[in-house]
Amino acid sequence: MSSSLTLASSGSPVPAAAGLPRPLVLLLASGAAFSVASLYYAQPLLGVLGADLQAGARATGLIPTLTQLGYAAGLLLLAPLGDRFDRRRIILWKVAALLLALLASAAAPGLGTLLAASLAIGVAATLAQDIVPAAAALAPEAQRGRTVGTVMTGLLLGVLLSRVASGLVAQQWGWRAMYLAAAVSVALVGVALWRGLPRFAPTTQVGYGALMASLRDLWRRHAALRRAAWAQGLLAAGFSAFWSTLAVMLHDEFHLGSAAAGAFGLAGAAGALAAPLAGRLADRRGPGRVTQVGAALTMASFALLLPGPWLPPPVRLALLAVAAVGFDLGMQSTLVAHQTLVYGLDAQARSRLNALLFTGMFVGMAGGAAIGSLALAQAGWLGVVGFAVLTSGAALAIRLAAGRR
Repeated sequence: MSSSLTLASSGSPVPAAAGLPRPLVLLLASGAAFSVASLYYAQPLLGVLGADLQAGARATGLIPTLTQLGYAAGLLLLAPLGDRFDRRRIILWKVAALLLALLASAAAPGLGTLLAASLAIGVAATLAQDIVPAAAALAPEAQRGRTVGTVMTGLLLGVLLSRVASGLVAQQWGWRAMYLAAAVSVALVGVALWRGLPRFAPTTQVGYGALMASLRDLWRRHAALRRAAWAQGLLAAGFSAFWSTLAVMLHDEFHLGSAAAGAFGLAGAAGALAAPLAGRLADRRGPGRVTQVGAALTMASFALLLPGPWLPPPVRLALLAVAAVGFDLGMQSTLVAHQTLVYGLDAQARSRLNALLFTGMFVGMAGGAAIGSLALAQAGWLGVVGFAVLTSGAALAIRLAAGRR
């Protein structure tokens, strides 16, 4: 892509200096939101889904596990292609794949088909991580931070509000209706992206093998990248363990449906909306300091839940909401600060650095979903909370050690 203009899908030039039109920025934010939301629709459904498919908590826990593993694999293996091919074409192909995977989930006759479709959803939903670099590439330098911030806000809201929508839709029309509604939303966004997204010229002509080798070299070269990926992955593990088991716990212990599980996403959204402030703090105080505060807030929020089994049910539910605000704010603030830190390591490799950071994060997500389901089955909800406190404490230790260096 030229520094002076971008070729729109119609072939007409759009001067870069003029800045991005607001409708295009909102389109990119919506595309990121609806694509990443596909990763989380299943979480509030696990209680009712397991009952319908006659599957236990451990078996249904594989659904978010495979979704997150698919996302991690897609980030690592497919995200570097955005430097080699027209990113618009990659985004549209992934939209088509995500649409098919969601439709397969809606029509799944049994758990096996749903697990395979969940893995495919994870791989295809990585189009969200093609859209964020696309926004950075399209925006003029003076507007880049604001534009990426808007798109990231859309992505974070997609993560959290997906649970609210999923719980409400499933409560009224069943879990299959949620997957069908998700497919329709992705199809509509796909049409809008096809009509409104400009084309992108490749920034490199090296082969796929060289791109993958460069990921290995970046990982070896930058200790700060490794620390960021480990710390964010550990935070994500506790985060995923909580959200992957919450619906089952509420169903079993409080006899609450999917709508109640999804409603806790509103509390989390409040934390995510405040997370963009972390970017400003990172500019003023340094991203390392923000990662320490964010990890500490996450650990403290999970620790609030430890006395839960000995508290009255109304107090316990209130603590769940308060903790969701706290650890979502801590998790998202730390992610924004880690991105700021990692993007400063090599300006020529930001897409690949982003891929490595998010791969670490979603490996943690997948591991957290699996271990959370196992902990719930073996040690109850206290086991899930204890795991989350332990992982967030380990992340804090990594960030404190990095600060001492």
